[in-house]
Amino acid sequence: MSDCTHDCGSCGQDCASRITFEKQNEYSSVKKVIGVVSGKGGVGKSLVTSLLAVGMAKRGKDVAILDADITGPSIPKAFGIYGGVQGDENGLYPAISRLGVKVMSSNLLLDNETDPVIWRGPVIAGMVKQFWTDVCWDNVDYMFVDMPPGTGDVPLTVFQSIKLDGIVIVTSPQELVSMIVEKAVKMANKMNVKIFGVVENMSYIKCPDCGREINLFGTSKLNEVAKDFDLKVLGRMPMDAEIAKAVDAGEVETLNAEDYLKSALDAIK
Repeated sequence: MSDCTHDCGSCGQDCASRITFEKQNEYSSVKKVIGVVSGKGGVGKSLVTSLLAVGMAKRGKDVAILDADITGPSIPKAFGIYGGVQGDENGLYPAISRLGVKVMSSNLLLDNETDPVIWRGPVIAGMVKQFWTDVCWDNVDYMFVDMPPGTGDVPLTVFQSIKLDGIVIVTSPQELVSMIVEKAVKMANKMNVKIFGVVENMSYIKCPDCGREINLFGTSKLNEVAKDFDLKVLGRMPMDAEIAKAVDAGEVETLNAEDYLKSALDAIK
């Protein structure tokens, strides 16, 4: 609505930007929540989410990841977390990685991690809410929310249900970059959420012989796009076989996030 005051408590309209934040589980104290988003899939949101969490954990912070990509969860595998999670009358308890990162994901609730989640949108959105309200997160300095791509039910549920301190937008260097970023920016602006900046994944590969950066997808347009939307560039991540190998082996915590995302970590601290 053009005359929206963003005071949903006194408004009777059922609009897309209506905000009704859910309460944390009573056994949770989450201080800062950062969403990791993109306008399309396949750009590396889960990788960026994982590295941001690893980076903050190595800075001595209590860190958690809420995996909101219910139908395409990949966070547990990146951290080498397998099996289910425990619960009692107080709620569910997140799995904890070797470095101490707390993780809740739909994969941890399935009998088999390769089982598909074949649910309709409202059910999926409801599970995301429950990850916030029914999980005993205990003390968390930084929670990263790995969002599904796009602007559908689940991203909207996160924006409307969890009070985000801001988002990090992830993109790639292809021609679609402007459209990808614009979708994410417009949604964040509509929901009145701060944007910390943008990270470009698959930005280049480094020649193993001379160290020269090779732009596989052509010259990056990240700086121009960031300027167009008044965004900070928080990092350019390479296509690196060592990164892929570590993630596939469940050893994302062995990577040095500061090498790739120092500016992003500094921006959200």
